[in-house]
Amino acid sequence: MIQKETFQLINKKNLSDTISRNIEDYPAGLVLVLDKPLKWTSADAVRKMKFRLQRHFRQKNIKVGHAGTLDPLATGILLICIGRATRKAESLQAENKEYIAGIRFGATTPSYDLEKEIDETYPYDHIDKELIISLLDNLKGEIDQIPPIFSAKLINGQRAYDIARAGKEAEMKPSRVNIYDLDVISFTRPDLKIAISCSKGTYIRSFARDIGIAANSGAHLTSLIRTASGGYRIEEALTMEEAESLFEIS
Repeated sequence: MIQKETFQLINKKNLSDTISRNIEDYPAGLVLVLDKPLKWTSADAVRKMKFRLQRHFRQKNIKVGHAGTLDPLATGILLICIGRATRKAESLQAENKEYIAGIRFGATTPSYDLEKEIDETYPYDHIDKELIISLLDNLKGEIDQIPPIFSAKLINGQRAYDIARAGKEAEMKPSRVNIYDLDVISFTRPDLKIAISCSKGTYIRSFARDIGIAANSGAHLTSLIRTASGGYRIEEALTMEEAESLFEIS
């Protein structure tokens, strides 16, 4: 895990602390543990915080970035790197992740989640909790995972989702990822809630597709929460409103 003392950490534990208005008081920068709002892109969250930070620190050229994209339909931990902490973004992004995913059997979508409408339906009456548990061992470990076409993967310099939204086809090459642990939280047919521990770069939407295929059905992602990124956990994450309240704009 990245050593937290290398930068100033902003989370629930220090919500009452006063943030200096001089960015030079944070020579290693700051990292904000944010709970990304639903339907916001990660870039939306960065832009919103940058607007606030520019006014708080009275600097237009302040560097702000994030350490690991979250899809708009996901919530949970998004690490916002500020100032010199942006140099740590790549290392922070490389940390393992944990999620709680909602997956629905019996139907697929082109995006593997709720962004797109259902394109095919499948039988699912044969699926029960025992079957799901029996499938998990084959879905864990180091695997070559095919990313969704509706993703930020680069294909010849172009984002895959731009190609998909233009109605064009593209070959998605597999990525090597590691799924460390899978734990069924609940199953009420056709809806599964599952905890997933995995390496960076793992697409939970692709996992939803894969478990649907493994169950001789189809499936898509209905909800997603990133509950941990490295050593940072959702319990310490700030809402956007809490994060904004820390930075003065007058």
